[in-house]
Amino acid sequence: MGSLPGEDLREWTKVLFEVVSIPFLPELPAQPYGDMVSRAVGLLTDLALDLQPAGWRLTGGTDPRASLDQRRARSRLLEDLDILEEFADGYTGPLKIQTVGPWTLAATVELPRGDKVLADHGARRDLAEALAHGLQEHVAEVRRRVPGADLVVQLDEPGLPAVLAGAVPTASGWGKHRSVDGPGAVELLSRVLEAAEPAITLVHCCAARPPVEVFTKAGAGGVAVDISLLTDAAWEQIGLAVEAGTLLYAGVVPTTGSLPNPEQAATPLVRRWRELGLDPALLKEVVITPACGLAGSPSPVDARRRLELLRSTAEVVAEKAEE
Repeated sequence: MGSLPGEDLREWTKVLFEVVSIPFLPELPAQPYGDMVSRAVGLLTDLALDLQPAGWRLTGGTDPRASLDQRRARSRLLEDLDILEEFADGYTGPLKIQTVGPWTLAATVELPRGDKVLADHGARRDLAEALAHGLQEHVAEVRRRVPGADLVVQLDEPGLPAVLAGAVPTASGWGKHRSVDGPGAVELLSRVLEAAEPAITLVHCCAARPPVEVFTKAGAGGVAVDISLLTDAAWEQIGLAVEAGTLLYAGVVPTTGSLPNPEQAATPLVRRWRELGLDPALLKEVVITPACGLAGSPSPVDARRRLELLRSTAEVVAEKAEE
């Protein structure tokens, strides 16, 4: 879904163009400034941030006063794009890039005087606007470097369920930030998704009850979820979304533990699809993915094996849809 183990981005980029149907610009958290939040900070050309022991923090300045750490994060991103451009020379087809969504970013980045951006309505709006602007520039840059690509833009929102539930701790640890309502969540998420147009968009959230309705109302073309975690209520929301035209990115290949065979990986998805009475023709359109990012895999070899399993699992799903 984006993150991979190790520090060799060049080797991973080569592997992705060989192994998966939708290659992507990988995130390598083991590298300095290679994690998903630092990658997003590298996009924020309208806001200045610095890196503290507790994480990234707004400094209250604008881009010309960006900290050394922010400049390094931006430099890392540009170096990664150089490698992508090299391996994607002459490539045509789908190509995915990803960044943290506005709500997870607001629940992670701190204000200049402490606490999360989430606590300040104006600050979180400014952060979302800066992210939208940075993403728009990023999309344009990738299009320039890989003109034959059909871009897919993924927003990672692992923190949004906690934001909606009012479960994000305050800086003191004694309380929780006030919950955000559905319309408010849709508004900022929609702003960032619009910045990616005309690329295909999806929102990724590995949770038992991902807020699928928020994602679809915000205009996401697809939702990416971990199939093994979903509750019955979540499946009902996914069923409604799929029938309305939303593309499902189904995380069926586990990120750790024993590696299933293609039949084993496909079975939970196919079984639930049939239980919900969903159209088999729509099952053929489901994109098969790892359950979540693979940065936690014990080794690059293990992560590659899980990526290699995706094609054969997709073939099994397609065959089951015909039965």
